[in-house]
Amino acid sequence: MHRLVPGLILVGVAGGASGAAIDSRQQAFAHPHQLVDIGGRRLNLYCSGAGPVTVVFDAPSSEAGWSWHAVQPEVAKRARACVYDRAGLGFSDPSPLPGTSAHAVADLHALLAKAGIAPPYVMVGSSYGANNVQLYAYRYPDDVKGLVLVDAPHDDETDRLDKVSQGKLKMAMAPMDAFMRQCAQAGQRGWSVAGEGFVNCTGGTGELYGRELAAARLATMTRPAYWQALVSQMDGGDASGAQLKAARRSYGNLPMVLLVRGVSPYAVPGQPQSALNKATEAEHLAMQKELAAYSTRSSVRVVPGAGHVIQDAKPDAVVRAVDDVLGQLGQ
Repeated sequence: MHRLVPGLILVGVAGGASGAAIDSRQQAFAHPHQLVDIGGRRLNLYCSGAGPVTVVFDAPSSEAGWSWHAVQPEVAKRARACVYDRAGLGFSDPSPLPGTSAHAVADLHALLAKAGIAPPYVMVGSSYGANNVQLYAYRYPDDVKGLVLVDAPHDDETDRLDKVSQGKLKMAMAPMDAFMRQCAQAGQRGWSVAGEGFVNCTGGTGELYGRELAAARLATMTRPAYWQALVSQMDGGDASGAQLKAARRSYGNLPMVLLVRGVSPYAVPGQPQSALNKATEAEHLAMQKELAAYSTRSSVRVVPGAGHVIQDAKPDAVVRAVDDVLGQLGQ
């Protein structure tokens, strides 16, 4: 069984650069760019840079293309780099279809085709997005020439981490699932941005986002469509995992880099890491190595100081991984 771990659904944000520097870097992500009609609904696409290979990014479950605001501009110095918003997130229209990886892949394939973004692609996915880009590579193997997986879920992650954590993971998942559904119900009724519930459910704006992008992010998260899309992805978690598991086979010699968190999302901040937590993280790393074994040209890199959403804390690690894959392709 595969489920998205609820504790990893919302993206924790932390500051770094000054507000002025962040605002300047993020302005391009704070508004829609190319709204591409894929058949009665539109998806937002933003590309910059140039080159024979296009790098395509897919974000974590609750985030839009702006999740890559610190990565995409750097990659665009070397190649064409494209981010997009999945249905119902960011500036994209919602979808009437269930929020599964298969439907996300179909949407992305239609989007790239309608926008005239021809392969070859290097695909980069974080968390839920990592599942999507893997399934894309299986369904369109001639189009995908490299993968970068950013703390990707394993097909059997929930069951295996629950076992090694002695049942504590699933015990924590039930109340988190209920909490997320309460957030979704509140979001569909309408939010007061200043209210405690909104902050608890979204994390607020955080310091990771500058003024303009923070405002855009808040605007999308006050829309009922955002919460409907998020719950649909949660409900589709088992189906998404089954879709990827059914597609599993060797990638052959496809260049692939897997980035792995160096900071456990299950550790208690400020307290020594417990033996149980160490065992959980060791199992997580073992599962990353199993995913890497599907390619004969893969590497696994633990990123010190980075939590689950590595592009937030250590964007340079993602940029280097993409550069290395492009280098293997002669780019």
